[in-house]
Amino acid sequence: MERRKRSCRNWELFLLLILLAGWPRRLSALSVTVTDTECVYEFVAFDGDTVSGNFVVVDHDIFWGSDHPGLDLTVSSPAGNMVHSTHGSSGAKFEFKAPRAGMYKFCFHNPKGIPETVSFYIHVGHIPNEHDLAKDEHLNPVNVKIAELREALESVTAEQKYLKAREARHRRTNESTRRRLIGYTIAEYIALAAASFLQVVFIRRLFSKTVAYNRI
Repeated sequence: MERRKRSCRNWELFLLLILLAGWPRRLSALSVTVTDTECVYEFVAFDGDTVSGNFVVVDHDIFWGSDHPGLDLTVSSPAGNMVHSTHGSSGAKFEFKAPRAGMYKFCFHNPKGIPETVSFYIHVGHIPNEHDLAKDEHLNPVNVKIAELREALESVTAEQKYLKAREARHRRTNESTRRRLIGYTIAEYIALAAASFLQVVFIRRLFSKTVAYNRI
């Protein structure tokens, strides 16, 4: 009897994983070059859906000075109202409830006007509620649990993408620092060799003038 129960549970878990793998997902990951203002659009299908994501400026710590004000992100609803904003940042996470369905506009603003590469990730999550259950007789609490589990997995995926983008930024920073360090080292060797050569030339001229004075 216990073996049958375990077998049934294994089959339920297997079916759940299949449903999760085949469940349609709304997400987008892209790279945006922001010179002045650059906007990205994302469609939200249902009222009250959760819109989450993150962005990372890949070139930060390479070309940015201490006076760089950072990038601004503003999110506008289909009605034109601002639903989220982030100011003066090189990377941040965001999450908000969409007040209504429709096309949402995500705009980056770069006050410096120097092209910046931004790694951008958006996810639109939908979890059926009691109203959806009442409207759709084929929708049951199991589907709701599946949707909640799917959203939990998506949050883990979003965190991984955010950390991966930050790791790529740090890797580029390290590579740039290594190249500059090698360049500075080579320049120091060249300057040292030039200084040594000039010293030799100066000492030779000095001794040649001394010999000439002694002859006189």
